[in-house]
Amino acid sequence: MDEMLDPWYSLNWFFPGTLNSFSWENKIFLYLLLVVPLLFVARWAIRYFFNQKLPVALLKSDLKSSPITWLRLLPELLISLVLCLLLTALARPQRTNEKVEQWTEGIDIMLAVDISQSMQIEDFEPNRLTAAKEVARDFIKGRLQDRIGIVVFSGDAFSLAPLTTDYRLLNSYLDDISFEMIESRGTAIGSALAVVTNRMRESKSKSKVCILLSDGDNTAGNIDPITSAELAAAYDIKIYTIIVGQEGMVPFGKDYFGRPNMVENTIDETTMRKIAEIGAGEFFRVTDNEALKNVFSRIDQYEKAEIQETRFKDSSDYYFVYLKWAILFFLLWLLLKSTFLSNALQD
Repeated sequence: MDEMLDPWYSLNWFFPGTLNSFSWENKIFLYLLLVVPLLFVARWAIRYFFNQKLPVALLKSDLKSSPITWLRLLPELLISLVLCLLLTALARPQRTNEKVEQWTEGIDIMLAVDISQSMQIEDFEPNRLTAAKEVARDFIKGRLQDRIGIVVFSGDAFSLAPLTTDYRLLNSYLDDISFEMIESRGTAIGSALAVVTNRMRESKSKSKVCILLSDGDNTAGNIDPITSAELAAAYDIKIYTIIVGQEGMVPFGKDYFGRPNMVENTIDETTMRKIAEIGAGEFFRVTDNEALKNVFSRIDQYEKAEIQETRFKDSSDYYFVYLKWAILFFLLWLLLKSTFLSNALQD
């Protein structure tokens, strides 16, 4: 039982805020509280109209009214209060704390993000890399107890963040991603997959996933992408590949007058499709921000571990508070009924 914040004799137990904080096990007794005032009025009416009355002649000057005369109603008020408190106790006021524990075995996920110069192209808002970072941030936010890591690549590749469940740390790493992180130019897709495999090869997770996001062909690195994909598949790493960008003339920077420079952009899907096929994943092609969000949402649904939930319900009873008050007022009522005080009140 929870420790009480107030002693039983505190008047705080009768404040509306305290009463509203309870859940009531037997609410029917609360409705019976409405009957108690009716019983009090009925008892008073019976005594007034049906008790024996003796005609007494008094002078008008002898008739005096005093507030003290109302004290004769005190015993009835006390017994009515006792009934109200007993009904409140029978309604069983409770406070319930429900705790929910969620847990899952989790999935290991590596995000391999292309940071080559072509990711500055502005066919996405504001550009390809920034759009990819924002979608990755939303993806991380939706995970529960999954370890996530980040690999960045252009002409070379390196691990930016190891597999971790510290999502705040991952978001700070995403903020730090820029085009200047790697000096060598090009797109080393094979090297990126090799770094991903190296990070995940000792993982004991039942599900290992790589999300490879790029906008071009493999033009750098000393490892063939297909070979890297086969190596990753040997370690049971599922690979999703995403190509971002539109074909044809696309905006890339601005000229002296602030107008967008248009450059020719070509995309070869063959290698990325083959990587996804080898990695038993899926290939996606996106051309705008909304499509990229939808792809990450689909992957998020594909790679959901079963979440198990345990609920703990801890209920604390407080009926004894009102029962003690009822006993206290009942003893006071007995005192008034069993001593000279009763006659004094009647007189």
